[in-house]
Amino acid sequence: MKKPATPPPPSFEQSLNELESVVDALEKGEMTLEESLAAFERGIGLTRVCQQALDTAEQRVRILTDTRPNAEPEPFEPNDR
Repeated sequence: MKKPATPPPPSFEQSLNELESVVDALEKGEMTLEESLAAFERGIGLTRVCQQALDTAEQRVRILTDTRPNAEPEPFEPNDR
């Protein structure tokens, strides 16, 4: 018997849209306590998915923009003194 294929994880945009819907529903205050807790739990999971996607994107940007191997970060000093 063949195992059913696991669906791909939702995209960042899908997760963010769902998170916004969860927040909107919680802000309306029309859910029972149990429904609110379940929605809050779902929101926490979606927040983690979004944060992981952002962390991965940030890492990719750093790799793509680092032209010096083993470079140390340089402190930022604004010139507007």
